[in-house]
Amino acid sequence: MKTDEKAQTVGGYLFCTEADAKLARAEGHKIKYLEEHMDYSSPESIKYIYEKAIQDRIFRTPVGLQYLKHLQDFLLERQVIRSENITAIPLDISFSGMNEQAPSAGQRGIKKKLPDREKSAFIISVISNVLLALAICAMFAISLKSDQPNIFNYERALRDKYSAWEQELTEREQAVRDRELELKLNR
Repeated sequence: MKTDEKAQTVGGYLFCTEADAKLARAEGHKIKYLEEHMDYSSPESIKYIYEKAIQDRIFRTPVGLQYLKHLQDFLLERQVIRSENITAIPLDISFSGMNEQAPSAGQRGIKKKLPDREKSAFIISVISNVLLALAICAMFAISLKSDQPNIFNYERALRDKYSAWEQELTEREQAVRDRELELKLNR
């Protein structure tokens, strides 16, 4: 057994990560504490602890779930509480979606080769993303070079428009002055 496998093994379970193993160890400490303070002569108190542990999701690893199963079996064996009144243990994982050939804990370092279909889908995705990025760059270039006012050139377009109006107004004023001067000379 490798050193990391030893660190990741808790209660006979080999966890994929050290964080999961650490969580299982913490649940083991909770179980030990509960066992030291548990009164097995009172099935009602056992049922309360069992229900509270399920409700608060205190146990999430196989170590804790195994303990919940132990409490459930205890309650079912005593037959003091009807089996339909005992809550089932909820599982937070779906087993139907798991790959039957999923790598075991010892094969975690080995990367699986992508099938050809997935590889071609990946290549198509990359090409699509590159084409979309080029299209966005082209749109920015067109917007920058456009004569129509847009977010990039609105200030310049407005300045040009108003300066053209000012030029035209100045020319008209000058024409009016020239005409007035001409009329005064002809009198």
